[in-house]
Amino acid sequence: MKNLAYSFFIISVLWLFGCEPIENRLDIGSAISADQLQLTATPLIVDGKKSNKVILDNKSPVLSSWDYGVGITQRKTDTVLLVATGENEIVFTGLNPDGSKISKTLSVIVDELSFPVPLEWGFLTDGGEKSWVWDTQKPAVWGNGGYMGNVAPAWWTLQESAINGQAAGEGVGAKMIFSLRGATLSKVKSTGQTDVGAFSFDMTKKITLADGTVWAKGKLTTKGVTVLCGISPNEGNAPVYEYDILLINGNELVLCYPEPGVGAWGTAWFWVFRAE
Repeated sequence: MKNLAYSFFIISVLWLFGCEPIENRLDIGSAISADQLQLTATPLIVDGKKSNKVILDNKSPVLSSWDYGVGITQRKTDTVLLVATGENEIVFTGLNPDGSKISKTLSVIVDELSFPVPLEWGFLTDGGEKSWVWDTQKPAVWGNGGYMGNVAPAWWTLQESAINGQAAGEGVGAKMIFSLRGATLSKVKSTGQTDVGAFSFDMTKKITLADGTVWAKGKLTTKGVTVLCGISPNEGNAPVYEYDILLINGNELVLCYPEPGVGAWGTAWFWVFRAE
C-alpha cells in the first residue's frame, strides 16, 4: 500500500511539472536594439593595405544576415570578397529571439583588390551602377539562331524598333541598370515602369566547342526580373532568367538562351546590348 501511495505521489509531481507552461520554463532571451549590436567588418591587410577580403563577425545574441553588396551570408562569422575599391557598405540585419529585426550599416574601406574578382562585376557596373541599352550599331539586337553555331541573331532578326511588338515598353527608350550595391538589376521600360531584381555570375560555366574554342564565357542569372525582352517565344513567351554570356566587356554584352533539349545548331535566342 505504501508503494502504491509513493508511486501516486511521484506521478502527481511529474504531472504538475509537465503542466507548467512552457513559456515559464524556457527563457528565449530579450530583444536588443540596433545600437547594442556588437559587429565588426575587418579587411585583411596585404602588404600594408586593406584588401578586398573582409572578416565579418557578429558577437550579438541575434541571428545574422550580412548583405555585402554582391552577396548575402547568414553565418555568424564569415570571410567575404568585395569587388570594388574605396568605401563599401555592408548592411547587417539581425533577428532577435522574439522575432523582431534590427539593422545596422558598416562602412569598410578597400585600398586595393588584393584578391582577384571576376572582371564582369566591373564591366557591368563600373564599380557603382551602369546603364545598358540595345546595341543599334549591330545588324540586329534580338532574334534567334543556332546554338553553339551563331554568336548573334542570324535566322529571325529584329531591330530595336520592332522589340515593342514582342515585349511592350522594352524597345526604344528602354534600358537596364546593373548596380553593384546589392547586385541589383533594374529594367526601366519606355513607359516609365521599373522592374527591380537581382543578378549573379557563374564564370565557371563555360561552353567549349569540339575544336577547343570557348563559345560561352559563363552564365548570367537574373532573379525577379529578366533582361530587356527576356522571353522565349517558342515556349509561350516564358520569361528567361539564365543566359550564356557570349561577349562581355566594358562596352558590349551579348547573351544567349537555348531552347530546352537542343543540341548544336538547335534554336537559341540572342540579345545584343551596349553600354549607354
